[in-house]
Amino acid sequence: MAVPREDGGWTASPVGLHRVLSPAGVLPQAAERLDASPGLWPGEVRIRVERLNLDAASFRQLSETYGDGVRAEVLAIIEARGKMHNPVTGSGGMLVGVVDEVTPESPLGLKPGDRVATLVSLTLTPLRITDGLARWDGRSEQVPAEGHAILFARSIAAVLPEDLPMPLALSVMDVCGAPALTRRVVTPGSVVAVIGAAGKSGSLSLAAARRAGAAKLIGVVPHAREADALTAAGLADEVVVADARDPVALAAAVGTPADVTVVCVDVPGCEHGSILATRDGGTVVFFSMATSFSAAALGAEGLAADVTMLVGNGYAPGHADLALDLFRAEPGVRRLFEGRHA
Repeated sequence: MAVPREDGGWTASPVGLHRVLSPAGVLPQAAERLDASPGLWPGEVRIRVERLNLDAASFRQLSETYGDGVRAEVLAIIEARGKMHNPVTGSGGMLVGVVDEVTPESPLGLKPGDRVATLVSLTLTPLRITDGLARWDGRSEQVPAEGHAILFARSIAAVLPEDLPMPLALSVMDVCGAPALTRRVVTPGSVVAVIGAAGKSGSLSLAAARRAGAAKLIGVVPHAREADALTAAGLADEVVVADARDPVALAAAVGTPADVTVVCVDVPGCEHGSILATRDGGTVVFFSMATSFSAAALGAEGLAADVTMLVGNGYAPGHADLALDLFRAEPGVRRLFEGRHA
């Protein structure tokens, strides 16, 4: 909600409550509808949208459900909700655009003309699309788009680096929370298993675990093609093929349970296998928006598994800089990212 000032004017909520249309009193992420009008409240920034990056779990669900109609469904969601918030997966993504206008009260340090990536979810970002996503073929989670988005005083955005093509930089920043938390929880000498290791967040998590001093890195992938790509990248000490939705097969593939297991997949049903693959006293980090946290909690209880389970927060101080540094420093990470874009 907007807050009255002593001088009779109004100020905006730093977390965007004034943009919530329904239901009243909830934060923008939990809202059913947001006000995406272009006029700015004090503290806000308007971004001219160039590209959306849909969350991997959301894109998979939409593609499998709607097929050739995925573009129309994404447009319908944005139009109905004033944001890109998949009602099935509960996830959204992030975007790249150019700063169009900055109010004097904004604390984000942005200026008109900056090309930025928003490091907050599309599920809480007021968004309006004006081109009908006409340039998107529906086959990629990166969506060329025209329109505008609004950032609040408590939003996060990073200016895109000039040394990387925009699609690559967007891909790295989309998952920059994963390597940041991985580095935080891995201790020197740890055995670390990364499920979905050949993907964007998985490859960066492997590189972050190595930098944190992991003694052994196990990369789990679903099929031989990804195993070949991950082996060629040289990021893991051991590459194994397993269906992460099969708990017994996943645990057998990992072998001796890991100290830390990082889950970076975009399909549901991987909770129990990741718990079985982790030693008692170990840690499981769930970075997948396809994770059922009730299934994880009840599964650990049912397995009498003494593991710490962490929700992968998309934010950590310095997360974008760390991810970009790993991308630049590790040729294997860049090779996997470029292979996905090719």
